[in-house]
Amino acid sequence: MPASPVPGSVMAGEIAAQPEGLARILTEGLDPIRAVAAEIRARDPRFVLFTGRGTSDNAGLYARYLTEVLLGLPAGLTSMSTTTAYRARQRLAGCLVVTVSQSGGSPDLIASARQARADGALTLAVTNNADSVLARESDLHLDVLAGPELALPATKTYTAELLTLFLLVDHLRGGTGEAARTLPEAARAILDRQAEIEAPAERYRFADRLVVTARGYGYPTAREAALKIMETSYIGAQAFSGADLMHGPLAIVDRAWPVLAVAPDGAGGQALRPVLDRLRERGADLYVIGSAEAVAEYGRGFVLPTGHAEEVSPILEILPLQLLAREVALGRGCDPDAPRALAKVTETR
Repeated sequence: MPASPVPGSVMAGEIAAQPEGLARILTEGLDPIRAVAAEIRARDPRFVLFTGRGTSDNAGLYARYLTEVLLGLPAGLTSMSTTTAYRARQRLAGCLVVTVSQSGGSPDLIASARQARADGALTLAVTNNADSVLARESDLHLDVLAGPELALPATKTYTAELLTLFLLVDHLRGGTGEAARTLPEAARAILDRQAEIEAPAERYRFADRLVVTARGYGYPTAREAALKIMETSYIGAQAFSGADLMHGPLAIVDRAWPVLAVAPDGAGGQALRPVLDRLRERGADLYVIGSAEAVAEYGRGFVLPTGHAEEVSPILEILPLQLLAREVALGRGCDPDAPRALAKVTETR
């Protein structure tokens, strides 16, 4: 994609479109999700594998947490090179394989889904392109209904994938999606607070490295935030589960190493508290995206709206971090609409 006439304007428009996109899924998307959930229940899979790359891999990780916590099914993330590079065959009878892809056109994703189907899995494609090869090669398909995404960094397709996957899992457990009903309004309220991002963006535009950390449902948010910052600002951002951060990487953190922490209400945010205490002891430059209590305790941050179940919080958590990534990129003289060396469809094999 060529540089936009006004750097960052395309990404800004797509970030702003997310409340409308979430609302679209909750209206137009519910019937297809119910139908797919019914098909999956009829097959009664005994475990679930999620496949994706980049942003869609982070969406798959979120769905893995949902599957294990809400459905009680074992779940995992596939290693596509076992199929595409090593030509391995797997015994996938009784398995649901969910391939998440914005474009539905990456050759390795298509090959992996095709092989999973041949190896006995029930296959589901979750894409932003109902006419894609991946959608045609899979048994089932869900369209995330995000509309064309022109900026290279994925924003609106990510939250659309998260909501679609949450609604699928919720319907599989017999729910109605009620926990997601107020998300469009909450997302709009967060995006209306863009001015709160200006101070941390001004601070972190001088960074050459940072850490993003979280636990539980927030961990995919940490990974996605680090990816957005790396690809738009070229800052060396590393994402760690708070538990993994304590197992060695904590040693890299000092006063010169900023840490973004995702600590919403719920079990994951509570589990992160000891990690935040250790980071504070080390003098880390800490910025918290989470509950009012966590932000007040650790000094600086962005308070998330209250009243949402922890399992849907990632759909909101990522929004201020998308804004931050864009603002930091612009502050560093980068165009986040068209990061260097990237293409919308990544041709990995």
